[in-house]
Amino acid sequence: MLDTNLLRKDLDRVVRALARRGLAFDTDRYHALEARRKAVQVQTEELQARRNALAKQIGQLKSRGEDASAALAESQAIPDQLKALEQDLGAVQQELSAWLMTLPNLPDDSVPDGASEADNVEVRRWLPGAAGADGNPAGLGFEPRDHVALAEPFGLDFEAARSLVGARFMMLRGPIARLHRALAQFMLDLQTGEHGYQECYTPYIVNGSTLYGTGQLPKFKDDMFWVTKGGQGSTPDDDGPAEDLYLISTAEIPLTGTVRDRIVEARDLPIRLTAHTPCFRSEAGSGGRDLRGLIRQHQFDKVEMVQIVHPDQSWQALDEMVGHAEHVLQALGLPYRVVLLCAGDMGFGSAKTYDLEVWLPAQDTWREISSVSNCLDFQARRLQGRFRPEGPKARPEYLHTLNGSGLAVGRALVAVLENYQQADGSIVIPPVLRPYMGGLEAIRA
Repeated sequence: MLDTNLLRKDLDRVVRALARRGLAFDTDRYHALEARRKAVQVQTEELQARRNALAKQIGQLKSRGEDASAALAESQAIPDQLKALEQDLGAVQQELSAWLMTLPNLPDDSVPDGASEADNVEVRRWLPGAAGADGNPAGLGFEPRDHVALAEPFGLDFEAARSLVGARFMMLRGPIARLHRALAQFMLDLQTGEHGYQECYTPYIVNGSTLYGTGQLPKFKDDMFWVTKGGQGSTPDDDGPAEDLYLISTAEIPLTGTVRDRIVEARDLPIRLTAHTPCFRSEAGSGGRDLRGLIRQHQFDKVEMVQIVHPDQSWQALDEMVGHAEHVLQALGLPYRVVLLCAGDMGFGSAKTYDLEVWLPAQDTWREISSVSNCLDFQARRLQGRFRPEGPKARPEYLHTLNGSGLAVGRALVAVLENYQQADGSIVIPPVLRPYMGGLEAIRA
């Protein structure tokens, strides 16, 4: 959520930053809300001052033996008036908060201008082999098959999944299922063993409050899968009434949500968390893209990285996390490039995002396989996640949160299938995955 102090002190900066994201900030609405807030606060202060003056006046009248009934009657009416003003102030603050919940994070000054992915800026690329004349990976030496044609003989089954639930789901069997599992296990081992992340097993279902905190709600409600409606089968707990429940669209949600309503000690930072989970997305806004294959599924697996850090360390952590995602791709021997997203193409909660795009020979193009973002204090404000700086009089401050894929398992499977395919249709297993495949060097018919 945007900082209300920044809105009051430097509204022009907020307006300019949101305009870079293609959003026109309604300054008239904001000024109207601020005017109402200030008016209520002035009335409240005047009533409080009047109450104090009446208390003094009543004491003086009584000490002189004079009639204090009029002053006493006026004083007794003030608490109800203050309560009404308090409710008015609460209504204004609630309206402002609900509005701010719909506004995205401000892009960092280092983020390039632009409206779409066409305006993103390539930072670097990594090729394990020779490059072609266009700078992309050289061809395989034969006409490449796409991942669907490659994987169906080895256990990729869309028809079985369609009969169970519908389109955009998959079933994996045999060697393809094992390769999918090997990728996830390898990624987890790398993130925990070499990059210092703590492995977590998280709920796959979260409540609406957590989603508001991490920024999926209210904007992306139609992209979520609802599990149950509050009051219609969900059970209240000790924290309050039942809420709507949702399947997670990324493990970022439960991992980042662990600091909700918490104050972390500065000595415990940074917090590095990772989890392998299924992710569920309705893809309501995908417009029919990538209907064939594994690129855009309603259910897919991902190994997620989350860092929760001191504000002074978040930009360093962003570069570090990009490197952690790159390490996975380099270990797998997959060609990739790093792209800095423009202001108009970033995610809702991000202040700066790098995408990693892997090369897919059959599509002859680069496709996103990881997105790593620094959200600064945007999510922490919504979650009320803070840390206590060292020092006897230090007041709690908001944390900074970062998240990134390390990596999307299904897309990594696609990349391995297409980049390691052979002319006879077999698939060579990347060396780092062979221990997870029982030493198997290739998948053959």
